[in-house]
Amino acid sequence: MAAPTTPGTGSSIVTITMNPALDVTTDVDLVVHTDKMRCSPARYDPGGGGINVAAIAHGLGASVSAVFPAGGPIGERVAALVADAGVLVHQVAIAGSTRESLTVNERSTGRQYRFVLPGPTLSADEQSDCLALLRSAAAGADFIVASGSLPPGVPPDFYQRVADICSESGARLVLDTSGAGLHHITSGVFLLKPSVRELRECVGRALLSESDQLDAAHELMARDCAEVVVVSLGGDGALLATADADYRFPAVPVPISSGVGAGDSMVAGITVGLSRGWPLDEAVRLGIAAGAAMLMTPGTMPCTRDNIEGLFAVAPKPVDVAAVTF
Repeated sequence: MAAPTTPGTGSSIVTITMNPALDVTTDVDLVVHTDKMRCSPARYDPGGGGINVAAIAHGLGASVSAVFPAGGPIGERVAALVADAGVLVHQVAIAGSTRESLTVNERSTGRQYRFVLPGPTLSADEQSDCLALLRSAAAGADFIVASGSLPPGVPPDFYQRVADICSESGARLVLDTSGAGLHHITSGVFLLKPSVRELRECVGRALLSESDQLDAAHELMARDCAEVVVVSLGGDGALLATADADYRFPAVPVPISSGVGAGDSMVAGITVGLSRGWPLDEAVRLGIAAGAAMLMTPGTMPCTRDNIEGLFAVAPKPVDVAAVTF
């Protein structure tokens, strides 16, 4: 396959999560309004895009650290859970309290309800502290992963500032974000991983076909927003757009338990593959397997290395989209 390769030493990945959360997951027989609903005992996991990526990357054997702001008792609990998972913690203390997110699984129907709070407002000094800590952690790192939403108070060009730090340090930036954080990227991203919805919102038009989606990906590349783009297609797999060729990756069919964290798991798999020096197509295939493994996992529980590697072994090879021209 002609997909380009990425040099890597197999060493450190650093993630940054600007809006971490304590993910609370519980089950209930039926979700109804007004009445009290008696829930099962809750499960607590550290959450937020980059933190999720770090946990899965660590599980795959990568050397990984996580930069994030955290405040209050909830923030301390998130930091402790991240450390307990074996990830090196770089915590910025903030005045506000870290948010909680609630996932409720309805046993009678199999439906899942997710309640996501906005998070604390970060001051300018707290934002600067996060960037300073990232700059320090990025020294010697192969990849920086910036993932997740931006909390109140953080300007929409924040991820461009992260990209600038990566350019200074020589680390390659993998970015997974949406909305204003994506709109304000102008340079410095190695790999961008939008969903079709995020890509559609970014270019401002309907993307009804595979050709439309690849056109939009190449439009971002032509703007120098990213060197390569991986478009997540959910249950249909993914597309990889590069300067030389484009590839379609079929999904790995699995029984779905929960969709929470599947995109973050995909990013983790891709980044770990790249850090091992794998070709892009193999790294994306590992990402597809990691995302599928997360779909099989209940609630916010991390998927396992055995599940990821088992699915990677049977994941279909990508198809060269030779008919698409640009």
